[in-house]
Amino acid sequence: MSSKEQQDESIRQILAEHGRLAAPASSIARDAELSAHGLTSHATVNVMLALEEHFGIEFPDQMLTRGVFTSIATIQAAVEKLVDAG
Repeated sequence: MSSKEQQDESIRQILAEHGRLAAPASSIARDAELSAHGLTSHATVNVMLALEEHFGIEFPDQMLTRGVFTSIATIQAAVEKLVDAG
């Protein structure tokens, strides 16, 4: 499994545990709107904290926007950027 696939799997697991989604995270398309699947702003904070802990990163203030947490693909892009900068 590639590191991108591992990241995707980890993000989906975190969403499943903390996102309070209406559908299983494993069945959501990478670029589907997570808010359409029930991701709320409160759940987003829990997801962000779990991502930080899991990947050993910290989201800077400028990345705390709705756009970063729109989809699995946008979350993964942000995580990759922070891991690479780490």
